[in-house]
Amino acid sequence: MTLADPRRWWTTGAVVLDPRRNGLNGVRLILALAVLVAHGWYLSGAGVGPHVAGENIGGWAVFGFFALSGYLITASRWTRSLGEYLVHRVARIYPAFLVCLAVTAFVFAPIGWVAVHGGLDGFFGTPTTPLGYIASNITLRMNAYDVAQTPAAVPYPGAWDGSLWSLYYEFACYLLVGALGCFALLRRNAWGLAAVLVASIALKANEGVLMRYTGANVDLTFLLKLVPFFLAGGLLWMLRDRVVLSWPGAALAVVLTLAAVKLVPGWGPQLASLPMAYGLLWFGAVLPLPALVRRHDVSYGTYIYAFPVQQLLALAGAHRLGLVAYDLLAVVATVPLAVASWLLVERPVMRRARRGRATPPKDVDVAPAAAPVASVPGPAPAPVQV
Repeated sequence: MTLADPRRWWTTGAVVLDPRRNGLNGVRLILALAVLVAHGWYLSGAGVGPHVAGENIGGWAVFGFFALSGYLITASRWTRSLGEYLVHRVARIYPAFLVCLAVTAFVFAPIGWVAVHGGLDGFFGTPTTPLGYIASNITLRMNAYDVAQTPAAVPYPGAWDGSLWSLYYEFACYLLVGALGCFALLRRNAWGLAAVLVASIALKANEGVLMRYTGANVDLTFLLKLVPFFLAGGLLWMLRDRVVLSWPGAALAVVLTLAAVKLVPGWGPQLASLPMAYGLLWFGAVLPLPALVRRHDVSYGTYIYAFPVQQLLALAGAHRLGLVAYDLLAVVATVPLAVASWLLVERPVMRRARRGRATPPKDVDVAPAAAPVASVPGPAPAPVQV
């Protein structure tokens, strides 16, 4: 991102989104916790929580996730070959997802079964067996949410991990950006990606017409909702040397987002995808984070494990303590699993994938590990993991 120009008011307080020293891990963790809070209403039986433009807090957090992913993943694609890019994308999302499925099937679900039936008799002969649960969902597309008809005896029965649905569409966006990166014109000129973004918003605006010709396809519905945010983040990465991140710009982004959501029913959030992405990137640039948090990204683990942890807490009756206490207990119980996912699965797999990299990234925004950083005591923080 460019520096301030004193002749322009919107550059007041301009900041640079340093690829190695930024708060994006913190922003993503905040978004993951927002999803946890949103699910707290449903899973504790306290209602559905606040909604804006038909989306709860968790829905808006997912929009934010896709915008930040678009920024980081476009950087990964534009600086790597297609094959290398795909290896990195699979390494980042898939192993931790598989482990989460296994933990749900063979740890969480048996606990849920025993809590209701008093033992494991019959557990492996139910319609959705543990292995059946894993096999049904192994492609990232969630086709089964229960294991052996658990969780039961909770306010929200029949779903162990309602957060995992978005990963299928996230990976679809990875494939979309991977394909777009094959066109030299799109890689060289931001206007091409801007046109794709405009087209995606226009398709969302005409969703009703499309649904008549696609049989109300649910996958298309979710892609129309999420792709504009991903592309908006990608476009801002391409414009990183021209766009100034500043607090006046962030304030204007908030105003534009609220106006679009208020004035444009149905597709206002998608129309606001670019200012929303801008605001999140500004927040990531100014958010102070300890070096430990910058080096370790536990947001993904928090996202995928919070829901089953909340279900176990509900099974234990923790939801009767009140929504705030229930959510706080869920955070405390989820963080160790998220840390374990990062340290034992996500980071080792990504390191393995990077060791096989044929060529270094071609852009300074995805700096190699030996790149210099500002003089700060202690070890240099690692770049955001993509």
